[in-house]
Amino acid sequence: MALPIQQQARIWAIIAVVTFVLLWLLGDVILPFLVGGALAYLLDPVADRLERLGLSRAMSVAVIALGVVLIFAAAVLLLIPTLIRQTSQLVQTAPELFSGLRDWLAARFPDVMDESSTIRGQLDAIGAAIQARGGEILNGLLTSAMGVINLLVLFVVVPVVAVYLLVDWDRMVARIDELLPREHAPTIRQLAREVDRTLASFVRGQGLVCLILGTYYAVALALVGLNFGLVVGAIAGLVTFIPYVGALVGGVLAIGLALFQFWGEWVWIGAVAGIFVAGQMIEGNILTPRLVGSSVGLHPVWLLFALAVFGALFGFVGMLVAVPIAAMLGVFARFGIARYQESALYQGTATAMPPPVSPPPSPASDKTRPEDAWRGN
Repeated sequence: MALPIQQQARIWAIIAVVTFVLLWLLGDVILPFLVGGALAYLLDPVADRLERLGLSRAMSVAVIALGVVLIFAAAVLLLIPTLIRQTSQLVQTAPELFSGLRDWLAARFPDVMDESSTIRGQLDAIGAAIQARGGEILNGLLTSAMGVINLLVLFVVVPVVAVYLLVDWDRMVARIDELLPREHAPTIRQLAREVDRTLASFVRGQGLVCLILGTYYAVALALVGLNFGLVVGAIAGLVTFIPYVGALVGGVLAIGLALFQFWGEWVWIGAVAGIFVAGQMIEGNILTPRLVGSSVGLHPVWLLFALAVFGALFGFVGMLVAVPIAAMLGVFARFGIARYQESALYQGTATAMPPPVSPPPSPASDKTRPEDAWRGN
């Protein structure tokens, strides 16, 4: 006998609440497993493509792991030390930057920037706070024993989890497909395909956009000769997944540093500004349309709201799961709106349109794999 829809909804609501409570209680303990699972999800299409080229699943994972190790080793040897050094220098230079800004304002607005001015006091306080807090954070990350242990655990556990999940990914998806409630399995598969398509378009595509733009900003600013160009490029690329925010934050930071470094040399200041104008044009006209697409369904405001809410509730772990959960909620919301528009509640006294009939599950003789039925591409 089938369970009433109200009882089914109650059971799934309890499961969702328990999941969120566990996420909140476990906190940073599950961080390596979440990161490992995310890496396995991102790399699964690469493993599938290598399998289609004739490699076994284990060999495909081994090739991917070797490539990731080489890329990581190159980053550790070439980029990360420079990035840490420039970040530390930027933190130490912040009071001097704010002092220069204060002197510039004092020269042009003497009445506003006198000794008792609130604005002058705030600028001094901000510069001192950045130096103090930034130094504390860097020293804590680099010298704290617990921080080093956590970092080592992250670098050890994440690759192991990612490799094991990547090897068994197709089997896990097939097992989950077997556990779906038979009455709703076609609908759940349809929603899973839409979620996968949204995540694939946004996370994988936007990740490439962030990497390309971050590299472009860092290289271009270094060629111009801007101090801390690598840090500015990394920051701009990191937040590029929010439209316009990456260019805005990176542009303001870079132009501010350029004004301090190249004051009076307007050509170089204009070159720094032109780098971000060109980057924004490349992102909007070439990278985003080709790598992300126009029908992802994640509005920037909705994404910002999800990051703020989950970050406040669950900390850094919440920010990691904010994007996939936002994508899932967006798909569920569109599904619910479509069902509402087909119902008598929306259409009134008119005859409600029957919901679309999902195709029956493929027969056992069909060679389509369960993981392909979940995948949006």
